[in-house]
Amino acid sequence: EVQLVESGGGLVQAGGSLRLSCAASGLTSDDDYAIGWFRQAPGKEREAVSCISESGNLYSADSVKGRFTISRVNANNTVYLQMKNLKPEDTAVYYCVQTVPDLASPPCGYVEVWGQGTLVTVSS
Repeated sequence: EVQLVESGGGLVQAGGSLRLSCAASGLTSDDDYAIGWFRQAPGKEREAVSCISESGNLYSADSVKGRFTISRVNANNTVYLQMKNLKPEDTAVYYCVQTVPDLASPPCGYVEVWGQGTLVTVSS
């Protein structure tokens, strides 16, 4: 069973930085998967923020390009989301996800596992 444990959320002022971490366990070397981040702001639909495959293929939403950087350490199956120049509109619950390839589920594939979520609040 795959489990995702997130950490790193919190309250920050606009222009500040935060780093989210997601530790994945239960994955096997035979799995073809990506790990990434979705977010859901109050009153809005959940959206993909960024994801990274085992081979290093990246996706980042236009709204975070140049500000958020996703990276992973394959040795311990940990994925990081470094967030800089945060804006109030980045306020949301951020969910770590594990996905599998699925052309019908762009941009990060089909989400098989969701983390519990971590709240990021950016004050103006």
